[in-house]
Amino acid sequence: MARTTRRPSVVRPLRVLVLAHEDLIPPEDRSARHGGSIPPWRTEHDVLEALAALGHEVRPLGVRDDLQVLRTALEDFDPHITFNLLEEFHGVALYGQAVLSFVELSRRAYTGCNPRGLMLAHDKLLTKKILSWHRVRTPRGHVFPFGQVIRAPRGVRYPLLVKSAIEDASLGISQASVVHNEEKLLDRVLYMQETYGTDVLAEEYIEGRELYVGLIGNARVEHFPIWEMTFNDWPEDQPRIATERVKWSAAYQRKRGIRTGRAEGLSPALERDIVRTCKSVYRALGLSGCARIDLRLDAEGRVWVIEANANPDLARDEDFAESALAAGIEYPALIQRLLSLGLAWRPPWKDSAPPSS
Repeated sequence: MARTTRRPSVVRPLRVLVLAHEDLIPPEDRSARHGGSIPPWRTEHDVLEALAALGHEVRPLGVRDDLQVLRTALEDFDPHITFNLLEEFHGVALYGQAVLSFVELSRRAYTGCNPRGLMLAHDKLLTKKILSWHRVRTPRGHVFPFGQVIRAPRGVRYPLLVKSAIEDASLGISQASVVHNEEKLLDRVLYMQETYGTDVLAEEYIEGRELYVGLIGNARVEHFPIWEMTFNDWPEDQPRIATERVKWSAAYQRKRGIRTGRAEGLSPALERDIVRTCKSVYRALGLSGCARIDLRLDAEGRVWVIEANANPDLARDEDFAESALAAGIEYPALIQRLLSLGLAWRPPWKDSAPPSS
């Protein structure tokens, strides 16, 4: 059956403020975008390009540690909507949602997840507690608070995967992140705390297939095809995990045969279970706009939720956009959908009056 491709219909031109980190505003010379390396500003480039192609009036705004530049842009440019690509503020990942709270308090429309959902999803231990309450299967974990004495917890089951409790994008994850004994655990926790200055999470490592599911919507949630990262030229003695190098080095991806694409060989019942689980996560965390749920499928066919990414990478050739394309949604249409969802979003804890525009 031929795939039906949904393209954006004729849309009303909007003033769109694109909010990103100051260092990620694309340069005028973007020739490296299609080179062998992955430029750090590729997402910003792709979104700006798509918005312009859709006919919107676009203004990129770089923010680092000063909210006054955002206040000024909101007043002077008076955008209909802010397209949020900001993932941190003042160098702290958790502060990103606070910036979006400022936009919301200004009664302005924005794209992506609401601030409360961002905060819950960023805190990986809190996410686990909420999901456990909702009987969603997730690996057991233990947090090592930054600045406190590091002690090995009792009764843990090795191997464990050690990572930042709040950072995304596989920051700090390497083969050394999977530890098999107490000595390696304590060494890795200390390294992560000293290097990244955050609380550290050690969770049970689940051997299995690496799956992702993109979700989009507010009250009504739509899912994209189940996606999988495959490790086609990988040493048998190394865990198959999405390390920082796997995620960000194009040369390493080619060397190790790292590919992502539609997950094959899943039974209809298992696909329904995976989708149902992901939508449960979306609703349990109060997410909106869009998200990507990261999963593991073990040898027994059990689905484990690893984490919820409430601010997924929106680059044209990343998993979220590629899985949307597999569902028949071309990239410009996807970006327009995010704008429409942002304009339609109303915080349930506020009145229903529309944001100013």
